[in-house]
Amino acid sequence: MTDQRTEGAADQLTGKVQNGIGDLTGDSKLQLDGKFNEIKGKAKDAYGKVIDSIDQNVDRVPVQYRDQARKGVQFARDKPLLTTGIVAGAAILLANLLGGRRR
Repeated sequence: MTDQRTEGAADQLTGKVQNGIGDLTGDSKLQLDGKFNEIKGKAKDAYGKVIDSIDQNVDRVPVQYRDQARKGVQFARDKPLLTTGIVAGAAILLANLLGGRRR
């Protein structure tokens, strides 16, 4: 299990507690903070699941590329926001390139 999944579970639990306390006390800011933390936790957990899945499949990569694949997985673990930005940028670039050909 990745750190992101552990942090995600902790954030979700914190959010549920905040939301519950906010609901009991009528504190709408605490409820909002709780909902935010629940969503943040779900996002971290989802990212962690992706990293776990990729990590489990590194052995399927051809032998000559396994070290690079492991380095890539470690990079994604260490820098989740940067990794997400890189993937999003690549997706936008590909969509624009492919979209340009259809016109």
